[in-house]
Amino acid sequence: MSQPSEWSNTRIVAQCLAGDERAWSALLDRYKNLIYAIPLRYGAPHQDAADIFQAVCLDLYNELPRLRDAEALQGWLIRVTTHKCYHWKRRQLNRESGLDEDEVEKLSALQAISPDVLAAVEREQLVREAIGHLPPRCREMIQLLFFEQPPMPYHDVARRLNLAIGSIGFIRGRCLKRLKKLLEESGF
Repeated sequence: MSQPSEWSNTRIVAQCLAGDERAWSALLDRYKNLIYAIPLRYGAPHQDAADIFQAVCLDLYNELPRLRDAEALQGWLIRVTTHKCYHWKRRQLNRESGLDEDEVEKLSALQAISPDVLAAVEREQLVREAIGHLPPRCREMIQLLFFEQPPMPYHDVARRLNLAIGSIGFIRGRCLKRLKKLLEESGF
């Protein structure tokens, strides 16, 4: 039996609507980084980004029954999050500057997130999803080698994965090939 994290958006949404809490957790886990990354790109501090994240999740919970195409969920989340960030930015500008509403509107339009940044956020999400479809050992190796800050040395990775240090490069290469194939299949 497959895990909720492996399900399509259509299946996760259907299970969420049926009241499956595991599906809701899998849905949030799939998109949490995407939702959280957008406010950070807008310059929101972590606390405000967390507030925006919660607001988007609440909207998602309330609007999920009306979602027409579950496979378009990622785009919906980007639009809703961007909209909330736009309004957050307007409130910040208004509060900090004391400008009137028209001046705030002009400034916030200039500071809206660019299509290039949105495309980068979407690409990052594709990479996260592809990594999530890797076998567990590959997924953990990719996380340890490329997402740890500071980067983890090979001998620590070998110890953590219970592997010989000499095998890390070979296994890393196989894992990256699998990741590349998954990304190509997803249109990356």
